[in-house]
Amino acid sequence: MTTKVATFPLRLPVSLKAALETISDREGTSMNQFLVVAAAEKIAAMQTEEFFLARRNRVDREAFRRILDRPGGETPSPEDARDDSVSQ
Repeated sequence: MTTKVATFPLRLPVSLKAALETISDREGTSMNQFLVVAAAEKIAAMQTEEFFLARRNRVDREAFRRILDRPGGETPSPEDARDDSVSQ
């Protein structure tokens, strides 16, 4: 499988480029590969945040409380107690 690639000029401050060269050399990779991985990590982190924010907004807190408060099962251990004083 071949991945399509695009190129674009990138302007970096001299100090940032120097740091990038040092780190990519230390890691045994090219500056290009280092930047590709860094961009992929940042995108993944931002998309993960969006994923969980979208689901947080859909939560039904009353249903969640009913599930937690239903009879049966073991009593929660002290470290699992919920703090009702914290509002979200």
